[in-house]
Amino acid sequence: MDKEKKGRILAVPFPSHGHINPMMQLCKRLVCKGLKATLTLTKFYGKKNMKEKSGLIQIETISDGDDEYDIFDRQSVPDSVVRFTKHGSESIAQLIEKYDSLGDPIVGVIYDSLLPWVVEVPKKFGLVAIEFFTQHSGVNLVEYYYYHKLIPYPVESPVTIPGLPLLQPEDVPSYGIYLGNFTLMASQFSTVEKADFAVVNTFYKMEEEVLEAMSKLCPMMTVGPTIPSFYLDNFIENDREYGLSVPRDDSTCINWLNTKPEGSVVYVSLSSVIFASPDAKQMEELAFGLKGSNYNFLWIVKDFEVEKLPKNFEEETSDKSLIVQWCPQLEVLSNKAVGCIVSHCGWNSVIEALSIGIPIVGMPMWADQPTTAKFIQDVWKVGVRVKRDKNGIAGRDEIEGCIRKVMEGGRTGEIKENCIKWKTLAKEAVSEGGTSDTNLNKLVSKLTSSP
Repeated sequence: MDKEKKGRILAVPFPSHGHINPMMQLCKRLVCKGLKATLTLTKFYGKKNMKEKSGLIQIETISDGDDEYDIFDRQSVPDSVVRFTKHGSESIAQLIEKYDSLGDPIVGVIYDSLLPWVVEVPKKFGLVAIEFFTQHSGVNLVEYYYYHKLIPYPVESPVTIPGLPLLQPEDVPSYGIYLGNFTLMASQFSTVEKADFAVVNTFYKMEEEVLEAMSKLCPMMTVGPTIPSFYLDNFIENDREYGLSVPRDDSTCINWLNTKPEGSVVYVSLSSVIFASPDAKQMEELAFGLKGSNYNFLWIVKDFEVEKLPKNFEEETSDKSLIVQWCPQLEVLSNKAVGCIVSHCGWNSVIEALSIGIPIVGMPMWADQPTTAKFIQDVWKVGVRVKRDKNGIAGRDEIEGCIRKVMEGGRTGEIKENCIKWKTLAKEAVSEGGTSDTNLNKLVSKLTSSP
């Protein structure tokens, strides 16, 4: 198989599942278009025995300077960036030299936009450099304005940015007290002009106005949705999951869903990050909002969140609920029993729901999520965003009302029509001749024509 391939790409994702997964899917697409691919994991992630099941991608490990732990959990963001820049750059260079010595040279490096320093490595070796933005273009445009100080941070009054709807302070990316995260996010644009390409995990027709505005500032090529192709165009054989995972038993959720009527289940999946998890009060309001809606619900509650549930809640709702710590999200979203997702509006979850045609109740917490929630309700019109009180809490009545609106509107009316529209356009984008497919062909052409 390798004899038929034209060159090898090296992919460097940010060390987080939410960034590794879309990078993996991008690599799969490129492999199926004639390239070979190696995806790097930090040694901490490599020790989790994560396997790439399709056999299309090779896995290598690199050092981030703290190989026993997740570096971004153990240190401040600025310190983590300094260490990762030094040790990661050395590791990536060593991999490039290794493959060259094996007669299997790297022709280009695709790196996560949160690791802008990586660009210096391929440039040193004369290779193609591709910066991959895993968030949608609406968020990227606001971050661009942040980086160039075209709007203030924090935002305290409405802002007007060409290509975007009017944004209130609660609509823009926000990082609270985590100023290191703000710096990290804004730094995505610090070296982008050195890259040969900037690519983004979205599709053109979904963000046409934003992308046109962005093209005047920092042109980006759409390559998404970067989700397993089974849920889009079936371009990649047996591509039903992201493929890089620790084996888990996923039968419980699916078996339960299979006993429920079509469109009757509310699927609830909020942040898996401890510091961005809802507090006890918000968990209580969400619990009673779900209960009050009277719909069946499947709720992902992490082990560190269980104690936040109301006393005896699981027992009292057992006839209508299943509460688990994990589920195969794509398989759940595509199950006919699921009527909507209650989401924190992380981009991976949103683009999965959009691609599968599932309406969304948005409960954004921080970072890019508020901007994505704005687009869900007011631009793409595939769901609603819950309103919070002056204390930042979304009350049970508000949550219940939003669930009812989406579950009822998801079967008929504008929400349903838009879900079908974006699902269709997502598939068209990655299918042969679509906008994302055409852009991938451009990347392959550049990579295979490089000396």
